[in-house]
Amino acid sequence: MHVIVAGGGAAGMMAALAAAGCGHRVELLEQNEKLGKKIYITGKGRCNVTNDCEAEEFFRNIVSNEKFVYSAFRGFDNHALMELLEEGGCALKTERGNRVFPVSDHASDVTKALTGLLHERGVSVSLRQRVVAVMTENGSVSGVVTEKGEHKRCDSVILATGGCSYPTTGSDGGGWKIAEELGHTIIPPKPALTPLCLKEEYGRLLQGLALKHVSLRLVHGKKTIYEGFGEILFTHFGISGPLVLSASSYYVKACYEQEITCVLDLKPALTNEQLDKRLIRDFEASRNKQFKNALDGLLPARLIPVIIKESGILPEKKVNEISREERQRLVQRLKHWSMTVTGVRGFSEAIVTQGGIHVKQVNPSTMESKLVPGLYFAGEMLDVDALTGGFNLQLAWSTGYQAGSGLCDG
Repeated sequence: MHVIVAGGGAAGMMAALAAAGCGHRVELLEQNEKLGKKIYITGKGRCNVTNDCEAEEFFRNIVSNEKFVYSAFRGFDNHALMELLEEGGCALKTERGNRVFPVSDHASDVTKALTGLLHERGVSVSLRQRVVAVMTENGSVSGVVTEKGEHKRCDSVILATGGCSYPTTGSDGGGWKIAEELGHTIIPPKPALTPLCLKEEYGRLLQGLALKHVSLRLVHGKKTIYEGFGEILFTHFGISGPLVLSASSYYVKACYEQEITCVLDLKPALTNEQLDKRLIRDFEASRNKQFKNALDGLLPARLIPVIIKESGILPEKKVNEISREERQRLVQRLKHWSMTVTGVRGFSEAIVTQGGIHVKQVNPSTMESKLVPGLYFAGEMLDVDALTGGFNLQLAWSTGYQAGSGLCDG
């Protein structure tokens, strides 16, 4: 069987390897000048290839359509991926949070390993070849059309052209147009794992300030749509950082482009009562100071003026003149600092795309289209996404492998 894989990213390379492993003649077409262009910039150039966690933990980190990928992950899981990369000569290491990276800290070693394996398995690789259409005969796949107008005939096609995140790598959602023309439903793509924009203008004072060990809640009406603990970073437009990126995926899924409330707990390790006692001790030691000079031991210097304004207590007020009610108000601001989320940054800053091909139109056991025999999908084209930590790349590896191995009986 002659198989064409469109897209030479993580999912496409894995699909090509799996299909070639089944004995098929495989042709991999990539629109860029090299394979794995997006891999080079993941993990800040280090490439967090997967997460060395148990299966249950992996599924807990999937945001969209967790059940759809059960079969794919169990068919080619994180441990299988690690074994394959090390077989290809890319030594790996596991860091905090079970994140797996190349020992060299060079993403290029991941692509080098996969490229070597593609060569070993006899996969034909053609660069600067963009697929713009899939041809069909009697409702089944018969080939592809490239941007140069070339018609390439084949028995099966695996579309792995990516989503819209990191558009500088060539990801523009073109594969969805092909799928849509063949009758597939596309769940509207949205940027995910991306910074949040705030209505309040904290950026001028707080831009660049990182807060560690804080809790964040996103509240839509009376419903909490996300709650997490970690690190945030203030920016000129709002907030970013690992905790915020995770929160953004749930915001996009539940209430994209709507105004909702973000609540920060700056002292999550303390109850309201414990924090109040801490303030009493601090205020006793600084009883003759002005309020604005009495919070150094509690908050970063740049954050103090903002929290003072939020508390409504006069900055010049002597600490020994602060009432119990005012102190309680300060506790509330420290434990429940509310701000307004107005949206997310665009695809240019998004790590992943949420949305894509409706998974009900895809066979989860093979990744084959239920509408067009011989057409398979993999990676970010599918309406599947996860949190940070190597989970999204593992989805690409697993669905790519599932698509390629789905041809083994062909």
